[in-house]
Amino acid sequence: MTRRRTAPRHRSREVALQVLYAADLQRGGRAGEALPALACFEGVARSFDLPEGARAFAKELVAGTAEHGDELDALIASHARNWRLSRMATVDRNILRLAGFELAHSDTPTSVVIDEAIELARRFGSDDSPAFVNGVLDAVARAVRAGEPEGSAP
Repeated sequence: MTRRRTAPRHRSREVALQVLYAADLQRGGRAGEALPALACFEGVARSFDLPEGARAFAKELVAGTAEHGDELDALIASHARNWRLSRMATVDRNILRLAGFELAHSDTPTSVVIDEAIELARRFGSDDSPAFVNGVLDAVARAVRAGEPEGSAP
């Protein structure tokens, strides 16, 4: 049986999602500060075999998502029509936070951010998660990256 090999950045996003999920459960769904999320990072990340570069990227994603938590929650809430953040599935909420951070604070191409988020939703979410994540992130991306040619980095 062969193991599916994943790109280091994809693996980093998987680990970051799992850290954010664990930190979110500890905080009862509220956006958090970077310090508790980073403390959670050490506990969760030691369970994964990540190359140092992938580990650093995962830690950067966790720290940035936590640092901008209130801003990201407001951004997501304003584009998730008829959905309060507190009523979203924990996995979906954290996929949206993670991808929202990348859209707002990185030069990762929009299509890559959304595709990666959909893959995370397929793997870790419910049957409805990929469509939900895609719809919200499409609206978030249009707001955050207005004027960006489709498929390109800002």
